[in-house]
Amino acid sequence: MAKASSGDTVKVDYTGRLDDGTVFDSSEGREPLEFTLGSGQVIPGFDRGVNGMEVGEEKTITIPSEEAYGPHIDDLVAEIDKESFPPDIDLNVGDMLHLRQPDGRAIAATVVDIKDDSVTLDANHPLAGQNLTFDVKLVEIASV
Repeated sequence: MAKASSGDTVKVDYTGRLDDGTVFDSSEGREPLEFTLGSGQVIPGFDRGVNGMEVGEEKTITIPSEEAYGPHIDDLVAEIDKESFPPDIDLNVGDMLHLRQPDGRAIAATVVDIKDDSVTLDANHPLAGQNLTFDVKLVEIASV
């Protein structure tokens, strides 16, 4: 039986969990995730875990944070004066904001705290610093 390898387009069913067992993502109830191995479309540890699997094979892949979304970087957390935001914006903890940096690049940041006069934003990926575990089933090697 053929094994998935770099350059193959594959389809997988998966459930992703954090170390505490919390499910953060799953393909359950949706189409399988389709991606090309080795193309950088998924995090490196997931790509490596699926590489070499056969259709119908199931396995658990544990990915340290460094091979997932990287470490949580404290310098990407900033407290900003509320006056810097438009007065009509309704901010809530957990909101994702899309901000433009002075050089024009866009970044996403999550509102993590709101005080009377300031808002704390975290521009880390929400899963940064987290080890991830995926239960994966290779459904199809769509193209070889």
